[in-house]
Amino acid sequence: MKFLKNICLLGASVALLTGCRGDLMDLSPYGSIASGNMWTTENLADMGVVGIYQMLHYDNVAYDMYKFDCYGVSADCRDRDYSLTIGSATTGDGQFSSYWKVNYEGIGRCNDAIVHLPGAPMDDSKRARLMAEAKFMRAFFYYKLNMMFKGVPMYLEPAELDDLTKGRESEETIWNQVVTDLTDAINTADLPGKYAQGDANYGRATKGAAYALRGKAYMWMNEWAKAEADFRKVGELGYALFQGDYKQLFKEANEQSDEMIFSMQCIGESGYGNSFSFRYGTRSSFGSCWNTYLVNTDFVESYECVDGKPFDWNDFIPGYNEMEPSKRAVYFLRDGLDKDEMKKMETDGADMSKYLPAGNEARILAAYANRDPRLTATVITPYSQYFGANGATDYTYTLRWPYRGYDTADPFDLKTDTNNRFYYLFRKFVAEGANEIPNRTYSPIDIPLIRYADVALSLAECLNEQGKTGEAVEWVNKVRARAGVALLNSNSYTQVTGQDNMRERIRNERRWEFAGEGVNFFDEMRWKTLHRSKYFEGAGLKQIWGTPQYSYSWGGDYLYNWAIPRTEIQMNGNLKQNDGWKD
Repeated sequence: MKFLKNICLLGASVALLTGCRGDLMDLSPYGSIASGNMWTTENLADMGVVGIYQMLHYDNVAYDMYKFDCYGVSADCRDRDYSLTIGSATTGDGQFSSYWKVNYEGIGRCNDAIVHLPGAPMDDSKRARLMAEAKFMRAFFYYKLNMMFKGVPMYLEPAELDDLTKGRESEETIWNQVVTDLTDAINTADLPGKYAQGDANYGRATKGAAYALRGKAYMWMNEWAKAEADFRKVGELGYALFQGDYKQLFKEANEQSDEMIFSMQCIGESGYGNSFSFRYGTRSSFGSCWNTYLVNTDFVESYECVDGKPFDWNDFIPGYNEMEPSKRAVYFLRDGLDKDEMKKMETDGADMSKYLPAGNEARILAAYANRDPRLTATVITPYSQYFGANGATDYTYTLRWPYRGYDTADPFDLKTDTNNRFYYLFRKFVAEGANEIPNRTYSPIDIPLIRYADVALSLAECLNEQGKTGEAVEWVNKVRARAGVALLNSNSYTQVTGQDNMRERIRNERRWEFAGEGVNFFDEMRWKTLHRSKYFEGAGLKQIWGTPQYSYSWGGDYLYNWAIPRTEIQMNGNLKQNDGWKD
């Protein structure tokens, strides 16, 4: 039975005991039963630890990782409702306060467990394992906070609301505490290195997850050799790259493959699934979804050809790059436009002199053929097919422009919430057919938080930063081989010319490998590359041919340190704001 089933059964009881105060952060999560009584039986102690994992299903922890993809390079929010990307964020932004509050609530639950587990009635082996899990999760929450705020108050014991008056510790102090907690977990003999597929405890913390997270913490500390050693340990514990098709890695059948190190466990029940399919999917997806998050047009163009050659539109359509974006729309039009459609497209600015009534679709399809296979596994590209549903019936749709309709009849155009514009759409995590998920808002597919490809590419980065570029190439090539693209140093396009060149190759590899998973934003924050990779001149939400819908705005490098929430400073005068932020 999936561990999430335990969260369902036990977490329902925990929810009855949980009091989440919305005015600050809940460091004492069990409101209906006194904290000491929560740990007086083995069953209640189990509930207490399960309640920690339940936090992964909260916003800003793991449930809505798609939002962080929008902050990174691979996605856009069609509603333009994120102040961080359009340059209007202030210290009162709800994103900062929500992120702060929910991660501290997780820390509070961990502290409650760590303080009270020693007195809970259970055998020593189980107690040690649960203690290790609680320390892993505390490290996880502090890791998330420290990445964004760079130094936060440190609470290692349960605290009442009136006691939450500590000032911020340094970034280094918090990283050291993360390392300490993870080291304690790793050194716990009763914490398994890895759970086998189908084990009832699958989804709980393991030594493999602790090594991986500690390695990632060391990377933030620029402790490259220590991070390298930890990442190597993960492989020694039996984790490895999934060797099947990349697309299938994100299906329920493979959510417990050897690649998955730590995941948000999901089942097809309300409150315990994920909403990725709902947010990424289209009206042609089961349940009629919203495509709130769209694949960034510039990001799609970053995917290489399968031989490693950088993609260039002019190689497929000479003169494309020099055209005004609105004129390029002609290349994305469906075959056989009628007179009214032709007139409409011309009015909208398309250069209809270049339209091919019988070959327009084939011409544009050639631009997406022989690209990195991760592109078409992640993105629904123009004139590619998507296996969707209308009601309980399966249909195969095609992404065409302009949209003509007919959800259940020829030509089966893919229907979106944005039919008046032509955007790239997500395929990864989106339900296929009518039977993959039970409801559009709760998919049973687990969301990976750490997978082995992350470890392999992180190891490559650590090696390269130490000057071991040749060995770094070998680790990147493991991921590229699985993807089905030319290996580094296999031809003139993929020739690595030095440490700096390899650094950029590793960064791009991570962008392509983890698109849509909510990973990239945190990479960009660590690399301090967002001002170039996300906010370059002309960047923003665009239609496929480059017509802008809205632009991004970079306020300044102070954005690399998130604002301490205004409400927290108002309630705790010992908190100091990060430089550059204004109310």
